Amino acid sequence: MQYKSGITRRDSLKLMMALAASALLPAALTGCDSAPVSKTDVGAGVAKASTEHWPDLKLSPITATGYGKDPNLILPPESPWPLTLTQAQLSLVAVLSDILVPREGSVPSASEVHVPAVVDEWVSAPYERQQQDRVTILSALAWIDDEAQMRFDKTFVALDKTQKKAIMDDIAYDRAETPAQFKRIATAFSRFRSLVLAAFFCTPEGTKDIGYVGNVPIGGDYPGPTKEAYEHLEKVLADLGLTEYAYPIQA
Repeated sequence: MQYKSGITRRDSLKLMMALAASALLPAALTGCDSAPVSKTDVGAGVAKASTEHWPDLKLSPITATGYGKDPNLILPPESPWPLTLTQAQLSLVAVLSDILVPREGSVPSASEVHVPAVVDEWVSAPYERQQQDRVTILSALAWIDDEAQMRFDKTFVALDKTQKKAIMDDIAYDRAETPAQFKRIATAFSRFRSLVLAAFFCTPEGTKDIGYVGNVPIGGDYPGPTKEAYEHLEKVLADLGLTEYAYPIQA
């Protein structure tokens, strides 16, 4: 699979800025860029040792100035900074993104709504938060391809479905039972997953999928919150010991 973006630079920038303002994406991770350690011996898709491998990336610094403090989201500049992901990295992002958000019925996959292009904007942006993510995301991508090469002598994109699943199952989550050699990549992959999901749900297709309608005009008087919303608020306030601040449910 070779990913080709079908989105304009202006639209990918708008989505990236929506992502930056979104509460869907938690704060950036740190500690995923430490020095590499010895590679593990692997075979038949299963790690045999308790040591890990971590890529020692030599990333060129991002020197663009960016938007400034008051970006124009209606008519953003065409190219405020150069995009930095290679074609191979974009294709890997597309494959991983579609594993996380596959097409389901009429709901498109992550790559179909240009999530890889948004990821490219994100890791190429010259801001502190994005540059922290750049190290994490690019390290995760390099680790995944290294792991695929060590297990199966292929890049991750070239693996079959079963082989991809074998790697994904090992790094999907950092749990108590996660082997030591997968702890750091599981943490980094969690950041990648958060970025992909948040980017997807910032697209029109993603917001439609979760039923978010945004600010829309209402004819007539404002009906106010539903009974269910009031009941939920009452429960939350009761749990916090703040029932005195509850509003009476309207008939």
